[in-house]
Amino acid sequence: GASLKLTILNDKGRVWTMVAGGGASVVYADTVADYGWGHELANYGEYSGAPSTEETFVYAKTLLSLMMKYKHPEGKFLIIGGGIANFTDVAATFTGLIQALQHYASEIKEHKIGIWIRRAGPNYVEGLRKVKAASDKLGLGLKVYGPETHITAVVPMALGLMEALPEPDLSSACGPPVRKMIPGAGSKPSTQKPAPQPTKHTIVTASPETTSIVYGMQNRAVQGMLDFDFMCKRKKPSVEAMVFPFSGNHYVKFYWGTEEILMPVYTTTKEAVAKHPNVSVFINFASFRSVYETSMEAMGYPSIKTLGIIAEGVPEQQTRELIKTAEAKGVGMIGPATVGGIKPGCLRIGNTGGMLDNIVMSRLYRPGSVAYVSKSGGMSNELNNIVCRNSNGVYEGVAIGGDRYPGSRFLDHFLRYQDDSGAKMLLLLGEVGGTDEYDLVDAVKSGRITKPIVAWCVGTCASCFATEVQFGHAGAQARGDMETAAAKNKAMKEAGFHVPDSFDKLPEMIAKVYAQLVEEGVVVETPEGETPQVPMDYTWAKKLGMVRKPANFISSIADDRGEELKYCGVTISEVFSQEMGIGGVLSLLWFRRQLPRACTKFIEMILMVTADHGPAVSGAHNTIVTARAGKDLV
Repeated sequence: GASLKLTILNDKGRVWTMVAGGGASVVYADTVADYGWGHELANYGEYSGAPSTEETFVYAKTLLSLMMKYKHPEGKFLIIGGGIANFTDVAATFTGLIQALQHYASEIKEHKIGIWIRRAGPNYVEGLRKVKAASDKLGLGLKVYGPETHITAVVPMALGLMEALPEPDLSSACGPPVRKMIPGAGSKPSTQKPAPQPTKHTIVTASPETTSIVYGMQNRAVQGMLDFDFMCKRKKPSVEAMVFPFSGNHYVKFYWGTEEILMPVYTTTKEAVAKHPNVSVFINFASFRSVYETSMEAMGYPSIKTLGIIAEGVPEQQTRELIKTAEAKGVGMIGPATVGGIKPGCLRIGNTGGMLDNIVMSRLYRPGSVAYVSKSGGMSNELNNIVCRNSNGVYEGVAIGGDRYPGSRFLDHFLRYQDDSGAKMLLLLGEVGGTDEYDLVDAVKSGRITKPIVAWCVGTCASCFATEVQFGHAGAQARGDMETAAAKNKAMKEAGFHVPDSFDKLPEMIAKVYAQLVEEGVVVETPEGETPQVPMDYTWAKKLGMVRKPANFISSIADDRGEELKYCGVTISEVFSQEMGIGGVLSLLWFRRQLPRACTKFIEMILMVTADHGPAVSGAHNTIVTARAGKDLV
């Protein structure tokens, strides 16, 4: 369900934010603070989990009402942002925002509030187009941007620290970036240290032949995985079977490109593993109530080498027992509270990467050179976009989850990346809380990791808060000076990591390090190939207004398309207010007009006579009918 959070930090502050997503909300607050405006940051919060139009309207209305409490002679800023959504319909949520803007339009102008929007995800073009049209009509002068800019690009523009970029053309969605190849490839000597000997890793790196079992009837996630496979030109789907204990064994239809295939669904994990012995990945969509038992069972089968736990809210004690069992059995574990992971050309776990248009925009259908690890699942979509626009793309990406005890640590994945020749450059997005980043620092200092690492820990805004604030993730809370984001960033920078001055400068840092690797010949760029076509589901295409189809059934009597049900043009409220009764309703539905009271009373009399049932009643009913027809009962 939807999650709506709002904490007031400074009700007289000039900078207000309305951000979608837990990780994104911290990043926006960080960027405001890192640019020296922390003392003007008025609030911290998020709206996420696909909120409805009404929920977004109430949240935006509440935020705007608090902004109006005090005037400031120089005006205020409202930054409406978010990462690239997985499935939230941006246009639907923005309808609620538009209603709030209409409600407070005169007050917004009176208080001199500048509004800046950056949003991306499903149907984002329609959402930005609608809010821009509403702004022009109301005279609010707001600025809108999509995924052609990175997530926090609007912050320095809103604060007047840089010139505003031209707004995008909203006639169509943003496609994949067209990058020019970096000149001078191989012109400089390599500065990288010799790589150490590889070691054994618990998490098995995926290949184009890796296959999985999905626990739970997650049809949309499975279809997304299959669409990714087809786009990557895999020879067979990455999902071999599904497990759902609440129905008998059966098959479910999915698309493989434009063709339909049947996916077996079993009632037990035991049967699924037995009939699909080559499967090595188990993706568990069970709820936090049953994920412990189902995950323990899956790890009991020797063929399962990697376990992904998607559920949030798993009790910490159970998580620690799962981690202990995974270590004992040599099973790699991702999660809990994760969106999954993605390896372009090989495997997509769950909903990682969002919808197909985002997979294409971030060129996740083919491997690049940058391997990343993030705690935030929502921010992984943003990292895909940033990496694609500032390098040749993602080699592999994992969101380990934001719980206090993740199933795998940063170090586990970075050691894999270090030993994988395809990963040329590493990227870390950590956060306040925990000490896992220091394990990476030690690995770099000892020479175990020699590849360049670009890193940033979110949560630097914590120093601006007068009281302790719990950020979006369960583990995102410092329990000592070492666990603060500022301390971690400082330690990583001193150890030789490439650490920018703020998250807003992360894209520039990635581009700089990548260009250096190209110049040193570590990364060999190749011309971009043909962008694959994206098959679109009919339901989504119809929602976007791209296709139309004749109706299979047409009702000329009942109409439930509007705000209120109608029977032959008469609203249901009128049916009750005029006390039409059953006879009146049947006259509208059967005879398509409102019959006189005598006729409707006759219909009701027939129903009363025929309402009973049984052999004696049927004989009596036949007698009545034949008598009224003037015939003899035969």
